[in-house]
Formats: sequence, structure tokens, C-alpha cells
Amino acid sequence: MQEFELIAKTFQGLEEVLAQELTELGANNVQIGRRMVSFTGDKAMMYRANFCLRTAIRILKPIKHFQAKDADEVYAAVRSIEWKNYLDHTTTFAVDSVIFSNEFRHSKFVAYKVKDAIVDYFRETTGERPNIRITNPDIKLNIHIAEDQCTLSLDSSGESLHLRGYRVATVEAPINEVLAAGLLKMTGWNGDCDLIDPFCGSGTFLVEAALMARNIAPGVFRKAFGFEKWKDFDKELFEEIYNDDSQEREFNHKIYGYDINFPALDAATRNVKSAGVADCVILKQQDFRNFTQPAEKSLIVTNPPYGERLTPPDILSLYQSIGKVLKHEFSGGEAWIISSKQELFENLGLRPSFKVPILNGSIDCDFRKYQLFEGKLGEFMAGGGKVKTDEERRAMSNSKRFSKQRDEFKQRFSDERRTDNEEEEEDIDPRYFILRGRHREFEKSSFAPRKPREEFKKQGNFRKEGDFKREGNRRREGEGKYGKSFKKEGSFRKEGGFRQEGGKGGFRKGGKPRSGGFSRRQDD
Repeated sequence: MQEFELIAKTFQGLEEVLAQELTELGANNVQIGRRMVSFTGDKAMMYRANFCLRTAIRILKPIKHFQAKDADEVYAAVRSIEWKNYLDHTTTFAVDSVIFSNEFRHSKFVAYKVKDAIVDYFRETTGERPNIRITNPDIKLNIHIAEDQCTLSLDSSGESLHLRGYRVATVEAPINEVLAAGLLKMTGWNGDCDLIDPFCGSGTFLVEAALMARNIAPGVFRKAFGFEKWKDFDKELFEEIYNDDSQEREFNHKIYGYDINFPALDAATRNVKSAGVADCVILKQQDFRNFTQPAEKSLIVTNPPYGERLTPPDILSLYQSIGKVLKHEFSGGEAWIISSKQELFENLGLRPSFKVPILNGSIDCDFRKYQLFEGKLGEFMAGGGKVKTDEERRAMSNSKRFSKQRDEFKQRFSDERRTDNEEEEEDIDPRYFILRGRHREFEKSSFAPRKPREEFKKQGNFRKEGDFKREGNRRREGEGKYGKSFKKEGSFRKEGGFRQEGGKGGFRKGGKPRSGGFSRRQDD
């Protein structure tokens, strides 16, 4: 198959992680840019990129590069494209625009000119015109302008790829799925030990970690991708990619999630079941101050509150307590924390061994690693202990460059003329529940339905014949919206749910209470 140019968009700070993913996937000519990675590949690679990449927001296929100094030149360049190769007068379409230019001050006006050019093409060639639809269009286009350099692309993803499809419940201020996956990859997580999220909220870290540990593609839960409505869509090829589970593997450890907030744990439980990973994720409602050293080697990755969208009382005291528990109860372990504000990190009372700046939407954050050990640093290193890996040293060497780029991005973000389309708006909007409503609207679109896999069987090997397979679609006729594993009716207090014993909350699996862990009063 013929190779062509592709662009994978991501969060600023995750470019190198995404580039590594693409390299491992088999992409060619991988080049890192700002909030994007360009590469080349054939149609199968484009399908795999959408289906398999964990740290990409969307995959764009450029169809024309051109230079333009004003809106009329944009119109002329777009009008010259043979649009009959991509759509017809019955096709609905929408145009997103991303503008970083002093010449073009109104990104929506540029989008209108692109729409006018396409409509005029069909009026002049067929006498008919395609319809414009903002919500759930057949074809999504993206126009990107940096000064006078323009790129017009087809959006092969449709909805943002962070909308995995497994999330059926949420609470306020969850972490974005793409960002969570990127942070987990930064830690080197590969499923070779237990993982703990002491502030798990609705369970994003837990689910993403479980999918990574079993090497389950994040796209398996999606009902549709944008390229499925393209004229050249190869259904047979995509079905082959979709049903290939040869790279999935067993996971012989556990993932633990703790939170003090019962509604958050309720949401986490529903999301974990929806993702089919309930057999390896253990949840418990518990205050982090009761955390004790785990019996097995464990990695802590967490997103505690940092007073931006959610502000618990006495947040500085909260961070002091986190630091004390980590130091005294997790000696010999490793903890990764994403947070904002230097004063919060300072109140941990711990020295980070690694830190990288990250944008969580529009919020400046750091992702910091804490190598926890007894005694003094010199004694630890003299005994063969390593504070930083070579990869972490290289990553930190890029932090100054990133900080400069981050400042530039924030300035553009505050500029009224910047209306950076859906992936930016969705990723930064704190009213996440509204976005989930939009996602559910998308699920009701005219795409041919594709359903999630069945939940792993709770007994024996995590994969058995028939598990997570589909015949035509991944869900068999007559199953519920989220497969057999998720029950929409009935109370949350079912087998494997929460129970109260002696006034203490806790998640019970098989009737046996678990112990230990962190908690918080709000969502992730």
C-alpha cells in the first residue's frame, strides 16, 4: 500500500512519548514537533495509529500544503482541490481551524472561507452543495496556519481519541485519559509490579494502567472512528486490525485504587468494570493516613488535588501528610506525583529525583518522581542506588525548552483570536461532565455501531477463547450497552462492590476486605 504523510497531535510535554509509541508501532519518518509528531505510513498504519496509540489526541491526514497571506488566498487554494475524491454533495462536513499567525486574526473566519470554497466547488461542478454539520459530521477537516504556512488535513479520528469509550461514570475534574497514559509511560510502567493510586477518583490511572499492563489497545472500546465514513474506507482491513489480540498478554499483579470519597469510588468501580479489568483492580474507600507498606513491590502514581479546580480544606496540611506517609511507610519504593504550585511540592518535604513540566489543560503542572529510601542520599547512592535513569536525565535536559514553549502556548491560549478546535477545548474545559454528554451524543451518530469487548473472565487465564472477541461487532446480539460485565440496573452494592462494616468503608472482593492506601476528598 502507498505511504502518505500523517500527523498525530498530543499534549505539550508528551511529544517524545508519542514518538516512541509510533516507532514501536512501525511508523516511518517519525519527527517530533510542537504538540504533534509527524510520520508516514499506509492506510493500515493510519488505522493502527487511531486504534493503538495511547498518547495521541487525534490523527490527521494532510491533503494539501500551501502558502497564503490572506483569506482569499486560502479560499483559492482550497477551491483548487478535487473534492470529489473525498466527499460528495450528500456528505456533511465541518472545519476546525488552528491559527498562529499575525496575518490571520480570526480563526473562525478562516474556517468559513474553507467551507465556502468546498461548497462553491460542488455548486460549480454538480449544481448541488454538501451540508455543513457541526455535530457528528461525516467528514471533519482541519486547517492549520502558522504565519503564512497552511496545512489542510482530513481528521481520521472523529471524536478526540481521549474519549476511549470505557468511561461510563465521572465526577468533577478527572484527569484526561491521554494525559494519564502519557504519565504512566513516563514512569516506565510495564506491568511488572503492583501499582497504587492513593487518590484514584473515577479511576483513570487505574484503567489506563491495566490496559497497558495487558497491552489492550485503547481503541477497542470506541464505537467509531472518523475514517470509517471516508470513501476509501477498507472495512475488511480495519476488522482485521480490530480483532487482532495477538499482542495482548497476562498481568500477574494487582492495581490498587484508594479514595475517601465514596461517589468517586462508585464511578471508578463502574469504569473499571466497563473496561473489563475488574479482575486485576482492587478499590477501597480509605483515608491515606492509614496507608501501610505494601507486601509486594509497588509503584505509586497519583494526581492529588492541587487547588485549581478542586480545593480541599487545608491543602498544605494534606501535602505535608502525603510526604510523611511516603517517607515513613513506603521506604524503598518509588512515587510519581502530578501537581501544580511549587508551594505544594515544598510541603511534601521530599526531594524529587526527576521532574518534567506538563500542561494539564491550561494548568501549569510538574510530574515529579520521588525515590524513597532510608537514611541519607549519599549512603543510598554509595550502596548502588540510582536516583535518575539516563532517560530521565535526558528528559530533564529538555525542561527549559519545554517551559519556554509552555509560556508561549499559554499566551496564545489567552488570545481571543485563538479558537483551537475541539481537542484543545475539550482537554481544558473543567466542566468535564458536559463533554461526556457530547461524547454520548457522538455515540448516537449514524456510524455503524461497534461495541466493547466482553469483560475478561474472572477465573483462570485473563484471555480464553471467545473473550474480548467479536463476530462482526465485539458485542454479541442482546448484550447491554457496555457488554455483559456492566449492569445498568440495580444498586452499586452488588458482589464486589462497597460494604460498610463497623462504620468503615471498603471495597470487598470475594468477601475479603483489603487494607492500606491513600484517599482524597475529590476526583482525579
